[in-house]
Amino acid sequence: MDDHGRYQGKPSGHEQVDVVVVGSGFGGAVAAHRLASAGLRVVVLERGKPYPPGSFPRTPAAMARNLWDPSEGLHGLFDLWSFRGAGAVVSSGLGGGSLIYANVLLRKPEHWFVRESPLPGGGYEHWPVSRADLDPHYDAVERMLQAQRYPFALPPYDATAKTHAMREAAERLGLEWELPPLGVAFAPEPGARPLPGLPVPDAPYGNLHGLPRTTCRLRGECDLGCNDGAKNSLDHTYLSAAAHAGADIRTLHEVRGMAPVPGGGYVVRYVVHDPHDEGRRTRTRRLPLRTITCDRLVLAAGTLGTTYLLLTNKSAFPGMSRRLGTRFSGNGDLLTTILRARDDAGRHRSLEGSRGPVITSAIRVPDAADSGRRIPGRRGFYVEDAGYPPLVEWLAEFAGVPGQFRRVAFFVLGRLRAALTRSPQTRINAELAALLGDGHLSDGSLGLLGMGRDIPDGLMRLRRGYLDVDWTTKTSMAFFSEMRSTMQDIARVLRAGYRDSPLWLAHRVITVHPLGGAPMGRHPGEGVVDGYGQVFGYPGLHVLDGAALPGPVGANPALTIAAFSDRACEHILDASAHLRAHPATRPAARPAERAGASPAPVAHTAPREATSLSFTEEMHGHVSLGVADPAEGERLGRENGHRLTVHLTVTMDDVDRFVTDAGHEAAMTGWVSCDELGGEHLPVSAGWFNLFVKGGDPTRRRMLYRLHFTDAGGNPLTLVGHKDVCDDPGVDVWRDTSTLYVQLLQGHTTPAGDADAPLVAAGVITIHLSDFLRQLTTFRTRGPDGPAGLARFGRLFLGELWETYHDLAAAARVR
Repeated sequence: MDDHGRYQGKPSGHEQVDVVVVGSGFGGAVAAHRLASAGLRVVVLERGKPYPPGSFPRTPAAMARNLWDPSEGLHGLFDLWSFRGAGAVVSSGLGGGSLIYANVLLRKPEHWFVRESPLPGGGYEHWPVSRADLDPHYDAVERMLQAQRYPFALPPYDATAKTHAMREAAERLGLEWELPPLGVAFAPEPGARPLPGLPVPDAPYGNLHGLPRTTCRLRGECDLGCNDGAKNSLDHTYLSAAAHAGADIRTLHEVRGMAPVPGGGYVVRYVVHDPHDEGRRTRTRRLPLRTITCDRLVLAAGTLGTTYLLLTNKSAFPGMSRRLGTRFSGNGDLLTTILRARDDAGRHRSLEGSRGPVITSAIRVPDAADSGRRIPGRRGFYVEDAGYPPLVEWLAEFAGVPGQFRRVAFFVLGRLRAALTRSPQTRINAELAALLGDGHLSDGSLGLLGMGRDIPDGLMRLRRGYLDVDWTTKTSMAFFSEMRSTMQDIARVLRAGYRDSPLWLAHRVITVHPLGGAPMGRHPGEGVVDGYGQVFGYPGLHVLDGAALPGPVGANPALTIAAFSDRACEHILDASAHLRAHPATRPAARPAERAGASPAPVAHTAPREATSLSFTEEMHGHVSLGVADPAEGERLGRENGHRLTVHLTVTMDDVDRFVTDAGHEAAMTGWVSCDELGGEHLPVSAGWFNLFVKGGDPTRRRMLYRLHFTDAGGNPLTLVGHKDVCDDPGVDVWRDTSTLYVQLLQGHTTPAGDADAPLVAAGVITIHLSDFLRQLTTFRTRGPDGPAGLARFGRLFLGELWETYHDLAAAARVR
């Protein structure tokens, strides 16, 4: 691997490949392997870095830096998000979520593939794929990940206390219990005897890390990254196979933008994070955008990453379904703890949560949809043992545990007394044992991880350029109450205490399985992608990760996401041997009226003796994508909270020339803010302003605006707008001079090209009175004749208004 994070291949100049895969998690890794193995040129762009065995942090100092925020110099593994009703933990690294998941490879239960299942508040959950559709692909993924169940019947695995406890609790409660398939190497090869710490031989396709692996040492560290390489994570399996087949895998490559290419295919814009920047803040430095084009684009950056990319690049895909951002679900994730378990005689019972992989067994509670087990209203779920590394046990015993300060005090006092009395007793083992305590709290405690069919009614959108999720536990409260009740029953039969997560006090949860945002559907009115993950209206653009799921999996979703991707890739390969995308369809809507009577942009150089004039204005309003009429765009934008703000500085390099020129043209700089375009303060690269342009109607004047800028994904856009100044009935001079009707077009256009440019959005923005009063303070002149130049501009402005509104003024005098 070179300094830029490439395992192979060197981009040079303009790159064109068959497939670009964004992300290397369960969807992306499967796609990279399947498509590269078919002989296609595949490039994988992964924002995180590789983690070979032995590289996962363990020390407090290293863990403090093990987070993802490149602008702050953090290139770590964990990416944490906080939303209104939920937090989320996802991964950033080569192998995606497989680096930190708990290895469980459960299939989604057959009857949980619901069809038109009503949801509170309207709408429904509908899966256009079935268990039968995915079963062959479940098989294929299980083979590749070498799924095997925890060898509970064999020593030393048969001594795993938490597994015994979960089985016993399920039996006492009459619940289903199983050892789920795990993507972990317990034995060096299939059919061999499982033993901890044995060497694991490389697969025929090799291993891209080139480092040795060993079988699971039962350390409970799966969620922190496996330093033994015992996890059959995607970097050891699918990605190694993809690289062997010729896929070009590039780490520290973060995708920022994408857009259709005329004639078919897509352009992808990305930045490269320099590994030497790790530990250094780079917030003020803009990384250069690089580009690559492809016939097919696979988005697999995870639910949050993929949805964020689609939201920030909506301007390039005006025909995309309005379902974008819907059907968010946390997969019913809930973490609780049972404490100080006891046996039937009241003695301490060891649960030893740090022994074994994180999860060894699962209890399944049936759903109302399960055949023969119909329980009205219930949405099914799983409860799994949630082990932890030994570090957590030490923290539990020493960090604020009741009794710990008392033990420390007794130890210190005992040593002080021994020093003062010169005690001859030099052996202090008993005192140290008393200091450490009996360890019953950590040894008798265990986390319980629940997941299931919560309500997928969350909405994902952009707020000030950041991803926001509007989802709460409110509509899923019956589901969570049922799950908590079962967890409390498990604690009861194990004679243990029960503790909710502290977040539950505010009815918040943390999910490690976020889903939805670009859900599957049968048509664009129902979903963003079809049952094979292809975006409606954009052939060759595929969403193959958790974002495509229209509701919770209920079980751990990794296997379902991988199987969905495998099925989609098989469909892609079957449908098109040459894998060339057809031209992406775009809406045929034409703007009702184009602003653009101004001449082509001309760069003016002010003579040295000229007087310049500038002022700054700010306008606010609303906009809606896919709408041609500004008034309709404003109405829809207001209803949906889609705000648009434009902050501009208008500069006349030569006031005299501006006044005498019939076009009255000036330059503009500034920024545009719009969540629908991906963020705040998107800089204007070039802008033109025309004051009071005359057209065919002598009673009307227009103020024309044209701005070139790019959205957050780097897609070029043009804002064209006009203020319509005319003598309508009533006193409307303020409205006419403060209201700008805008349309957003793809590309950086000139007036001659507006009619052929695809329309992106339309709306209305206005100058508020407070902004106008502030604007009056921003007039600045520079040059030898400042006051006179300002006066000439004032006379032009007021004179044009007088000429336009003279009939109204005359009528007022008559009255």
